[in-house]
Amino acid sequence: MTDATNPDWLSTSILALQGAAKGGVGTLHELTEERQGRYHYTIGPYSDPVMTVRPGDRIKVWTQDCFEGRVKTEADKPSQVTEMPFINPQCGPIMVEGAEKGDAIAVYIETMEPRGENPRGTCCMIPEFGGLTGTIYTATLNDPLPEIVRKIDLDTENVFWSDRVTLPYKPHIGTIACSPELDSINSLTPDQHGGNMDMPDICPGNVLYLPVKVAGGRLFLGDCHACQGEGEVCGVAVEYPSITTIRVDLIKGWTLPWPRLETPDLIMSIGSARPLEDATRIAYRDLVYWMVDGYGFDKWDAYMMLSQCGKVKLGNFVDPKYTVGAAIEKKYLSV
Repeated sequence: MTDATNPDWLSTSILALQGAAKGGVGTLHELTEERQGRYHYTIGPYSDPVMTVRPGDRIKVWTQDCFEGRVKTEADKPSQVTEMPFINPQCGPIMVEGAEKGDAIAVYIETMEPRGENPRGTCCMIPEFGGLTGTIYTATLNDPLPEIVRKIDLDTENVFWSDRVTLPYKPHIGTIACSPELDSINSLTPDQHGGNMDMPDICPGNVLYLPVKVAGGRLFLGDCHACQGEGEVCGVAVEYPSITTIRVDLIKGWTLPWPRLETPDLIMSIGSARPLEDATRIAYRDLVYWMVDGYGFDKWDAYMMLSQCGKVKLGNFVDPKYTVGAAIEKKYLSV
C-alpha cells in the first residue's frame, strides 16, 4: 500500500485550517463496482449521484482503468475494443453535504492500491493519439504510428516495465473533477472544473482543491495511473484499476477559478488550455492571485518573485487541452 499520510503537515494545511471538518475524520464509505453501476464518460450536472458524504468523510473508490478493462491482453487493440470518446470511465458523482456554488471541495488522497489478483497495468500507442504524432487537432498527412499494447506487472513498490527496466510505483489520479455549472464535459478533456489533468502531483499525500459550481459539488474520479512521466508523451500512462481512498472536506466561500493543489512543501495552481503557453499563463496568473489573496503579497512583487523561484509541472500535452501546474515552495510564503 502506498500511504503518504503525514499528520504533521496536514495539521497546518488549508484543508485542516479552513475545512468544515477542521481536519477531523468522519465515516468511511465504499464505492464498489456494484454500487457504482454504470460508469460515466462525461462530467456534468445531469447524472444521478451514487452517494452523499459529509465533510471529513473518507471514501474507498474502486476505479477502473481508462479502457474500462477492455484491453485484456497485448493482442487487444484499443481501436478495436474501445470507441472514442468512451475513455476514462468516471466513478461518481459523489455529493458533499453543504457544498454550494462558490465553495471549494478539498480532496486529500490517502492511498492508492492496485486492484485484483496479480495486478497488471496497460500502456499502449493509439493511432492518431499522443504527443509525437499527427492527431485530429494537429493534423498531418503522415501515416499513424503503429498500434502497440504492453501489459505490465506491478505491485505496491514497483512497476516491472521490462527485463531491463523497473520503475517505481508512483500512483496518481489522472482524472478528477467537480461538475461544471451547465456543460457536461467529456472525461478526456481538462478545464476549469479539473478533469483529465494527468498531473502526477495529484497523488497520495497531497490535497487537491476543486471549484464548486453546483449544489453538492458532484465529485467524479477515475483514470488512475501506477506511474507516469510529466507530459504523458505517448498519450497513455501505466493504466490500472485501483482502490483509491480519499478524504473530502468543504471550504465555504473559497471561490476558485481553477483547481489548486497543496503538498507538504508547495502550493500549485493548475491551468488547462491550448496552446501549452496559455495553460502556463493561466496557472501562473492564478498563482499570483493566490499569493495576493492568501498570503498578503503585493501583486507585482509576487509576479517578479515567481520569475525567480516559480516551478512549472507538466500534466499532459496530448489531450484536447494541455495541463500545466505553476508552483511556489511554502518556505517563500511565510511571513
